[in-house]
Amino acid sequence: MRVLFIHQNFPGQFRHLAAAMAQAGHEVSALGESAQTPPQGVTLHRYAMPAISKESQARAHPYLRRLETHVIRAQAVARTAAQLRQSGYRPDLIHAHLGWGEALFMRDVFPEARILLHAEYFFASQGGDVGFDPIYGGMTLDTAARTRMLNTGQMIQLEGADWSLTPTLFQKSRYPDWVQARMSVIHEGVDTAICKPDPAAELRLPSGRVYRRGDPVISYAARHLEPYRGFPSFMDALVILQKERPDLRAVIVGGTKGGYGGMPPGGGNWREQVMARVESKLDLSRIDFCDWLSHDDLHRLFRVTAAHTYLTYPFVLSWSVLEAMACGAAVLGSTTAPVQEVIADGVNGLLVDFFDSEAIARRIGEMLDDPAALEPIRAAARRSVVENYDLNSICLPQQVALLEGLAAGYPQG
Repeated sequence: MRVLFIHQNFPGQFRHLAAAMAQAGHEVSALGESAQTPPQGVTLHRYAMPAISKESQARAHPYLRRLETHVIRAQAVARTAAQLRQSGYRPDLIHAHLGWGEALFMRDVFPEARILLHAEYFFASQGGDVGFDPIYGGMTLDTAARTRMLNTGQMIQLEGADWSLTPTLFQKSRYPDWVQARMSVIHEGVDTAICKPDPAAELRLPSGRVYRRGDPVISYAARHLEPYRGFPSFMDALVILQKERPDLRAVIVGGTKGGYGGMPPGGGNWREQVMARVESKLDLSRIDFCDWLSHDDLHRLFRVTAAHTYLTYPFVLSWSVLEAMACGAAVLGSTTAPVQEVIADGVNGLLVDFFDSEAIARRIGEMLDDPAALEPIRAAARRSVVENYDLNSICLPQQVALLEGLAAGYPQG
């Protein structure tokens, strides 16, 4: 079987799956923009994304700027794919991430192929990220209309696909019924042989500090320090905690140059904006800010932390929270649907209102006061990931079976 993966930053979410398909004896190729090294056995073809000027974006209707970018990218992908076709290449199955529009024209280039889309998030003005947090302002007709139009590229790709795949039930629930009827829920998977507890673990930070299990250190980690992942709520809670606990240390991991919700109005980034409000109330000598940690060091953080906080809007669940649970971390999560899908309060983690900084501080304090009570919760956290999201025993076999089944002609929808 010939399989073609499409992802601007290949391998991205397809790293393990592409390698597994190659190891299973299939002919695996990929189309991507970046020059990352592909998994062994995978042939990577690169496409060139044309530059899009600010002037061009400004001329487009604000509702259509995302779609225009998708069309430009899809055209570049289609032209490269057409060259592959002219050379005699015919994939049996195409598996593409639909987030950047790359599969918009794949049905036109390869009409005989079966198409599977990795679907991450369907935007709507209710029940999800939009309108959840008043920090971005109230809901207006303009916001609702712009949000609806964000899905245009997704809808066209889904209409031309045979099937779709999404990581969680919450993400599936965001899509229209006709999409859900042709959608599987399979997580990308967590390698629990790597993500596992280690009572002897220690974390050495660039600051020179060293943390070990049992130290009064709490953690927060996100790709970006932003409202979508509850950074303002956590920092307000930290102000309270530092006043009550002079020995408390905090490790905060996250970048400042991007974010799901965009930059704050008035310039700067969310870390700067939040710190301008709370910095005078904090002892910064007891906080380690890390823009980035290696994957190994992030796992070490999860193993040594006394309490790991994970807050999120009703949005895509971060892989980091599942890895933290697999490492045996005691997680305090937000009572939002993505988190509640994986954490039951008092069973394999603790839950708290996303916006309630006082409650966040109080629950973290309880976790610090009685670490012995957290041991069953830590064990249950790891067990729930092993039993439901393990890469090699659950998720990867299900993904491979889905791709091979689609190529063989089923399911039909």
